[in-house]
Amino acid sequence: MTRTTCSPDELRTLFLFEKLRDDQLQTLCENGHVEWIEPGPVYAEGEPATCFYVLIEGEMIMSKLSGGEDIEISRTTQSGVYSGAWQAYLGDRASQTYPASARVLVPSRFFVLDADVFGTLVRDWFPMAVHLLEGLFFGNQNSRQIVDQRERLLALGSLSAGLTHELNNPAAAAVRATSSLRDRVSHMRRKLGVIASGVYDHDTIATLIRLQEEAAELVAKAPTLTPMEAADREDELGEWFDERQISGGWDLAPSFVQAGIDVGWLNKVSAGVDNDEILESAIRWLNYTIETELLMNEIADSTTRVSTLVDAAKQYSQMDRAPYQRADLRELLDSTLVMLGRKIGGSITVVKEYDQSLPAIPMYAAELNQVWTNLIDNAVASMEGVGTLTIRTRRDGEQALIEVGDTGPGIPEDIRTRIFEPFFTTKPVGQGTGLGLDISWRIVVKKHRGSLRVDSQPGQTVFQVRIPIEPRVEEAPVAETTDTIAG
Repeated sequence: MTRTTCSPDELRTLFLFEKLRDDQLQTLCENGHVEWIEPGPVYAEGEPATCFYVLIEGEMIMSKLSGGEDIEISRTTQSGVYSGAWQAYLGDRASQTYPASARVLVPSRFFVLDADVFGTLVRDWFPMAVHLLEGLFFGNQNSRQIVDQRERLLALGSLSAGLTHELNNPAAAAVRATSSLRDRVSHMRRKLGVIASGVYDHDTIATLIRLQEEAAELVAKAPTLTPMEAADREDELGEWFDERQISGGWDLAPSFVQAGIDVGWLNKVSAGVDNDEILESAIRWLNYTIETELLMNEIADSTTRVSTLVDAAKQYSQMDRAPYQRADLRELLDSTLVMLGRKIGGSITVVKEYDQSLPAIPMYAAELNQVWTNLIDNAVASMEGVGTLTIRTRRDGEQALIEVGDTGPGIPEDIRTRIFEPFFTTKPVGQGTGLGLDISWRIVVKKHRGSLRVDSQPGQTVFQVRIPIEPRVEEAPVAETTDTIAG
């Protein structure tokens, strides 16, 4: 770098300073200087913002980190373009780091002013403008935080309603099964009284106990039947009961079929009792056993479902876990699918293609779950309840690639570049705030140093999220900022 003399007359030729008075231009020259900078970096994103730069001549490139890559965002040769510590007038109330990186391609000349001096001069010379800029900056920041919070609360409310509905179904099933089980146990107690009265001889009781154990084992191994197969078997058993004059046999048949019992096994029961007079009593005794086993299975399934939902909710919210941790993407995606199960519905086919070799990666897991929620929710909405939702993970170099695809109508090309803008939405009024993808973009790109993009055509829309598997120290996730790039 080579310093040269600063000229007030030259500064006046720059659009940024053209309206300043002579004494103000002189003050700038006294406090700043002109530098020739050779091709290469001028400053790097994230470093403390110590200087305010104004391009006098040359060519400058601005870039930002995204997914471990330095992405060029602007290139200019326009004299007067400014960058660097241009928010110094906000002082400690705003992040005073370089929001982007700058480098020059040819020997370039800049007017350079110390950040503290620049901040002081702007506050002294333009107090009204500073108040207006502060109001704009902090007003936008506060508005975004409030709306972001409301967006999160709306999403939480929707998820809570879905989770409550999902929990209510197995809980209600368990209550119904428990009530029915109590009734069956009561009948079995009365049946024990009949047995104790001496109606059955010792050999018959031994046979019934053996058959009772066999029936319980059959329930545990019962095959899954199609509705047609189940109806055919119920007809066969119903006719068997009718032939032996067992009252209400058609009501007993469904339970026996559900337990995997056929006519051949019932013939074993008939052969094991002394006479046909006690056959009906034996059949009903076995029916109580079968229904008891089926009801206990229903209670076990219901409570397991409740436990699974609670575990999914804990995984989704990352309850009792560190905010930044290594986590398995498959677990996060599965917990999100469980939480959105009611919204996805039964008419959407969910296809999961997970790379089992993908390692756990460091991340803010709870916030990434919000990203999956937004992407899946948008995909479901675009398909209007019918289609295929595809969730895919794989390794892409040094990054983990997560894809959320749908078979909806696609995103029109004329709005594809705007979908990540705050408050932009294609949903009807009252159904979307236009912040879901904006929040997702900030979580992925700004907080995880990843990337978020979309490929879309009719019948196939895929959102791609890339997250570094092992972020370098200089690219470690950082707290979100609202810095913008000037110039």
